[in-house]
Amino acid sequence: MTGMILQALAAETSQSFMIRLVKWLNPLFEPVVLAVLLLLLAMSAACWGIIYYKWRFLRRAQQQSVEFLETFWGSKRLDAIYSTSEKLTRSPIAKVFRAGYEELAKLKKTQAEGVEGAGGISDVLGGGIENVQRSLRRTSLAELTTMESLVPFLATTGSAAPFIGLFGTVVGIMKAFVEIRPGTATLEATGPGISHALIATAVGLLAAIPAVMAYNYFVRRIKVLSNEMETFSSDFTNIVKRHFLK
Repeated sequence: MTGMILQALAAETSQSFMIRLVKWLNPLFEPVVLAVLLLLLAMSAACWGIIYYKWRFLRRAQQQSVEFLETFWGSKRLDAIYSTSEKLTRSPIAKVFRAGYEELAKLKKTQAEGVEGAGGISDVLGGGIENVQRSLRRTSLAELTTMESLVPFLATTGSAAPFIGLFGTVVGIMKAFVEIRPGTATLEATGPGISHALIATAVGLLAAIPAVMAYNYFVRRIKVLSNEMETFSSDFTNIVKRHFLK
């Protein structure tokens, strides 16, 4: 019996402490909710800026890549293709070609000068094609990194914004309950405070939904361009082997 009484007193003491703590923190609740709303609005604005920028960037990259591939397969001179590629500054495939062409030019210069010593010209050619492949792969990875820049922020916003909004809602509801006075615990008294608190969750969802949709869209576009770069690198390597390293 004595133990039960002690447990009840302990529970009452703990409850009283928590209530006092919440009431003590009550002046901070409103600034916290406001800070959450401002943070979500800033994240949403940043996401829309990134969405617009990456959409234009990837659209131009795709258009110029198509233009470059038409020029590449329709021309018989690599130097003419190189001149055209310099004008297509946003095409990742054109940049991959330039890297391979410049490495090939170095290799052809080495061939023209001749090589003496062990292994002869065959060793230079074998090592040369590896240098061309490494140059293509290095440039492809650099372009992939450039295309993926800023996109992870969309994923971060899509995953974190709902929870940040939920945090603001919880704090707002706590504030609404703390401000209830005895005898006024009615829907009319608590409804406005709770409805205002739910705005944080709504803003969090409004920030997260476009971010997730844009992230998935950009990931697909980037994957397409990455596959095109990989395919072009393979085709260019085969052309070099057939026509320049005989």
